[in-house]
Amino acid sequence: MHKVETPQSEEEFEAYFDFRWQMLGSPWNFPKGSERDEYESVSEHRFIRDQNGEVIAVGRLHFNTPEEAQVRHIAVSNDLRSKGLGKLIVSALEAVARANGVQRIVTNSRDTSIEFFESCGYEVDGNPTVELGVLNRQQMIKRLTEMNAIMLHPAWCSELQKTWHETIPITEQMGIKLFQYSGRTLEARASLNKNVNLHGTMFAGSIFSLATLTGWGMIFLQLKQLGRDGDIVLGDADIHYHKPLTLTPRAVCNIETLSAKFAVLDKGKKCNVKLQVDILDGDTPVAEFKGIYWVLPPRKEE
Repeated sequence: MHKVETPQSEEEFEAYFDFRWQMLGSPWNFPKGSERDEYESVSEHRFIRDQNGEVIAVGRLHFNTPEEAQVRHIAVSNDLRSKGLGKLIVSALEAVARANGVQRIVTNSRDTSIEFFESCGYEVDGNPTVELGVLNRQQMIKRLTEMNAIMLHPAWCSELQKTWHETIPITEQMGIKLFQYSGRTLEARASLNKNVNLHGTMFAGSIFSLATLTGWGMIFLQLKQLGRDGDIVLGDADIHYHKPLTLTPRAVCNIETLSAKFAVLDKGKKCNVKLQVDILDGDTPVAEFKGIYWVLPPRKEE
């Protein structure tokens, strides 16, 4: 299970910058220190660490103007590439940009990373530039619209949102909405104002409902991805609450936590699905949900 975090302590920032230099500077013989610039103190920094606390992915966002932000320094450990970590970082940075009213994001991409940014919805814009007389870079741009906030398969996401509201009307009353789907990560959000208790925090039951629906939604979208169908039901669930939720209710499910053998549906058998949903208050983890769902194969027409 990988989580996107914001470095806080001096030690965390040192590890973050050291990884950035090792991945992006050292291979080109850039001196230590070249990985930092004058924007660091006014930028948004994100990183992912492994189970041993070692940094394995990083990225940065800074604001060029009130309408434009720039993504830079996206890097992932060589042995963990093509596992969705880079997209997790980019998605987290884009969420910050959206929250600040940014209309477009730009990045100056190396030739080797153009394909990656294209997969994140960026388009080549302009002629290549040269950095430090060595690296050719291509400017790419992504305009932030309501539809590309979802990023991947907007039609499926719209169907999921409609299914929630039509079959479980209380979800609309709770303000539960699909926020983003990247193919590997699903994020749903809820309105705190519609779920607040007398203490000014979110009802525990509302948190559980948000987590349950997010897990259900992830399975729904994975079935779409695989071209399969079935009725999804919750079999069992366990949730641990760590802190009260007081600001922005977010539920995030990553594909790495999902375990299932969907192929058994083709044999008319029900499929067991296990997954985890993390509940965050902004960027702060506040609860952890582990669910066991069942996907029931479609009934055969007689």
